[in-house]
Amino acid sequence: MKDIFVKATMGLGLLVLAAEKAAAQNTSCAPRPRVIDRLTNTFSETRQAIGLGGDNAVIEVFAAPSGTWTIIVTFTNGQTCLVASGQAYETIAEARAPVEDGA
Repeated sequence: MKDIFVKATMGLGLLVLAAEKAAAQNTSCAPRPRVIDRLTNTFSETRQAIGLGGDNAVIEVFAAPSGTWTIIVTFTNGQTCLVASGQAYETIAEARAPVEDGA
């Protein structure tokens, strides 16, 4: 269980670092309404997940029935940046691991 938590935390950290790099390069960033409009109208993607990253950045996963997906991060200044995108998105309903006593 601890190993899964460490891997998940590292993965989220990498996403935040990638987002910060994207913001610094400013190549894939725009105001949030413009980004959401493009994801919705061009790719038919809707929000599937949301979380809070470092410095109160909002990380969101968008996906479409066709299987395309996009991860974006929105910073407190309202700027939204593309972190990653791809194909073959699937929603998985995995059972949670039981919580161990004394953990």
